[in-house]
Amino acid sequence: MASTGVEAKACYSTSSGPPTNEPVVSVDWLHSNLREPDLKVLDASWYMPDEQRNPIQEYQVAHIPSALFFDLDGISDRTTSLPHMLPSEEAFAAGCSALGIENKDGVVVYDGKGIFSAARVWWMFRVFGHEKVWVLDGGLPRWRASGYDVESSASGDAILKASAASEAIEKIYQGQTVSQVTFKTKFQPHLVWTLDQVKNNMEEQTHQHIDARSKARFDGTAPEPRKGIRSGHIPGSKCVPFPQMFDSSSHTLLPAEELKKRFEQEDISVDKPIMASCGTGVTACILALGLHRLGKTEVPVYDGSWTEWATEPDLPMEGEGWYLLNNIKDQTNQHIDARSKARFDGTAPEPRKGIRSGHIPGSKCVPFPQMLDSSSHTLLPTEDAEEMI
Repeated sequence: MASTGVEAKACYSTSSGPPTNEPVVSVDWLHSNLREPDLKVLDASWYMPDEQRNPIQEYQVAHIPSALFFDLDGISDRTTSLPHMLPSEEAFAAGCSALGIENKDGVVVYDGKGIFSAARVWWMFRVFGHEKVWVLDGGLPRWRASGYDVESSASGDAILKASAASEAIEKIYQGQTVSQVTFKTKFQPHLVWTLDQVKNNMEEQTHQHIDARSKARFDGTAPEPRKGIRSGHIPGSKCVPFPQMFDSSSHTLLPAEELKKRFEQEDISVDKPIMASCGTGVTACILALGLHRLGKTEVPVYDGSWTEWATEPDLPMEGEGWYLLNNIKDQTNQHIDARSKARFDGTAPEPRKGIRSGHIPGSKCVPFPQMLDSSSHTLLPTEDAEEMI
């Protein structure tokens, strides 16, 4: 059985709430403390592009009573094309203030999947120096499965606050002043890594690098969910898919002993420094959440993650095309190319602008028309096709 976080009998106060060395609270605890004046509950639901789910609409249909909506894409850096990157200190402070959050508040974050995007927001608060923050263990599904009430709000104060938070951040990035900032930040740079730090770590290897994406995306055998992003992984990283942090039935965080086993199974030592990445810096925070339960409270997350790395030219990567490169050396498979002999030889241009003609070393040209009968354009009999190859 998975642990359900801090027990319901715990007594909440601004000074002695749930311990900050425990990253989650149970639904029972939250239900018992929901009406405490210095406790803010945030619905931080966010979904992958291919899931076609709208978090704000789902919030309006059903959310935990009194919960505010935290827009992960709205409370983000407006100076980059990378998705939901960490905003500036000033912007985060303005966004939280617009939501009515103060430094004296304890913050409980949940999402609609169990533990997913809530971990990212938990990490964001910690990056900006707010330690009184916890993830709801099992999220909204666990809350509802426990029989606790939800409420709906097609419009209202929470929706207005979510819009105000996004607008406040936009003003900050436009150089405008935002009044009534009630939330103060204290940036913790050691919890955030940049591309340059990841590059340096490839050589210095001060930290073990773990990647929260699926094994198929990590290996380069499945596509990335975002168009134009190649699959594969950063050299030296190891794959620890984020679902390994959960109990498969309750979607709650595993006990410490089981979490340690999951990391050790992937040859990760919890006694040595670790940094985490993923696709866009969301599920890496789930790995950081699990490691927090193991006492590793200083795990940095590579904010840009694979989406930034894979779109930067000339950076090394493994997976996908690397299998082809290995085959050039090992020649485990014969490589045939279906293009025309002229394109293969580099004597005729490629049909797409900016693409050089030529061929991959070690490959042989078998133009695809050779597989067809020249008059009927039907596939040749087996014997004839074999002769062509």
